[in-house]
Amino acid sequence: VQLVESGGGLVQPGGSLRLSCAASGLSISSYDMDWYRQAPGLQRELVASITSGGTIYYVNFLKGRSTISRDNAKNTVDLQINSLQPEDTAVYYCYAKSYYGTYDYRGRGTQVTVSS
Repeated sequence: VQLVESGGGLVQPGGSLRLSCAASGLSISSYDMDWYRQAPGLQRELVASITSGGTIYYVNFLKGRSTISRDNAKNTVDLQINSLQPEDTAVYYCYAKSYYGTYDYRGRGTQVTVSS
């Protein structure tokens, strides 16, 4: 079982990125999918989630500039972030959360760096 994040990189302030999480060895249709991020020296924090039923949550600082989506047929979950700022610099991780609320799987993360 693997979750593999991609789409990170270096972007200028005000730019956009589309992060993608590709799953193999499991069907994400049965899972709630979460995106977390961890900035240097800080704790990992939940930034967005989409349940198996399609309910969406965004942390306050991403509301209005982010879109999370899932494609169960492709087994992928994407997170589009617009108007990126330096404080968005972090490693972004994809998690699969089971029906029971346990985090069963996690990817290795993709680095997002926002800098001019």
